[in-house]
Amino acid sequence: MQVLNNASAFQVWKSYAQNVNSLRNSMSKLSSGLRIESAVDDPAGLAISERLRAQIRNSAQAAMNIENSISYMQTADSWLQAIHNILGRMSELAVAAIDGTKTTTDLGNLQAEFSQMQAEINRIVDGGGNPAGKYGGQHLFNGNTLSLQVGPDHSQVFVGSGIELRSNQAVTMAMSGTIAIMWSAVFGASVGNMGAAKRAMNLINRAIDHISTQRATVGAEQSRLTHTLEALRNYEDNIRASESRIRDVDVAKETTEFSKYQILVQVGTAMLAQANAMPQGVVQLLG
Repeated sequence: MQVLNNASAFQVWKSYAQNVNSLRNSMSKLSSGLRIESAVDDPAGLAISERLRAQIRNSAQAAMNIENSISYMQTADSWLQAIHNILGRMSELAVAAIDGTKTTTDLGNLQAEFSQMQAEINRIVDGGGNPAGKYGGQHLFNGNTLSLQVGPDHSQVFVGSGIELRSNQAVTMAMSGTIAIMWSAVFGASVGNMGAAKRAMNLINRAIDHISTQRATVGAEQSRLTHTLEALRNYEDNIRASESRIRDVDVAKETTEFSKYQILVQVGTAMLAQANAMPQGVVQLLG
């Protein structure tokens, strides 16, 4: 029986200290909701989790890029609809001018409105360098392409088609079996006489088809981005679930561990008291 070195008490204390540390870790995990709080908990799991977290953040930002681009395209389509409406009125004015009963004064009145319609289109697409057709300060109709990141990785980029409608740009408006006409010619058309009105009518019909083609392109790209956004959100959802399984604590399982260590600590406290009391038997021997 030894007094100076109580081996039994030391062994009990060692187990007690380990259980106390495990209890603290279990409490920390339950309070934070995380299974991995630092690299020491699971080095490999932490590395995978951080990589997945980067994918989650990138995917969320890419989704915002797509949403912004869809808004950009919706704005462009709204302005193109306005141009469609104006061209429709210009076509009506051209038809009205092709009428032998109209006087010179009548044709002049038709031309006055026709010129205002041309001016409005010009204000939308050009505006002397400050067009009405803008989104967030960007010109919609100067031919610039729309480029954006649509995924979490560097190579996942979408490049849209530019829309060129400025009044001084010679954009071909061609139809099968006909001679090509330039978009810029719309701004030089006239209904001041019947001959000019006939040419204007043909030109405006081409312009309407040209705008329809532009809108079809914008609509197709918007539809594509809508599907891309849906797929990207599904991807983000799956990645979040994967990261959660690695990083987050299983509360039910950890609660069981917490209860186990709580009991072991209580038992260890009692056993440590017993182990510390064992050397007192020496006193009885000394009588």
